[in-house]
Amino acid sequence: MFSLARSAVRPAFARAFAAPSAAASLHTLPELPYSYDALEPHISEEIMKLHHQKHHQTYVNGLNAAEESYAVSPDIKQKIALQSALKFNGGGHINHSLFWKNLAPASQGGGQLADGPLKAAIDRDFGSVEDFKKKFNASTAAIQGSGWGWLGYNSFSKKLEIVTTANQDPLLSHVPIIGVDIWEHAFYLQYKNVKPDYLNAIWNVINFKEAEARLAEAQK
Repeated sequence: MFSLARSAVRPAFARAFAAPSAAASLHTLPELPYSYDALEPHISEEIMKLHHQKHHQTYVNGLNAAEESYAVSPDIKQKIALQSALKFNGGGHINHSLFWKNLAPASQGGGQLADGPLKAAIDRDFGSVEDFKKKFNASTAAIQGSGWGWLGYNSFSKKLEIVTTANQDPLLSHVPIIGVDIWEHAFYLQYKNVKPDYLNAIWNVINFKEAEARLAEAQK
């Protein structure tokens, strides 16, 4: 079961971590599809600038450095030692690139889940949208330390499931549909240490249209 669900996302993940060829381009910080203040009052401009310009950029820089070292190192022990840096920074880049598209201001439909395949799947697998949000928030708030909360699509069972990952580990067991960053840098400046307030607020800017498109792609 685990291997089948994982197969849907392994190719893209493998490409992201592959050692670059001499002509390969370095990873770059993606632009946001909205302004830094567009998600206020739910996520502040200050948080968005820090999160995007500093934290995500750090993961990009770390991934490029690790891949460059991996590509030129003749020592298998050094290549093995670099795996943790590749996983951490590569996961951070993958997760955040998904996260920015995962959000949208209210003017662009953020927080609005219309009737359709995604809502029907959530109702089927969790009872209702409100029950889903409660279960998601409880699981994500319970993460000890840093990590991510996910709504993932299980390619084996054909169902949506709530999953968590630690640190910057990317979601490999499911196809990611919605991901929420629960690292302190994602919310502390605005919500302090009150994770539930952040988790309740973020649903007002979740891009459900993007999530529904991911679900449709996962079900092909």
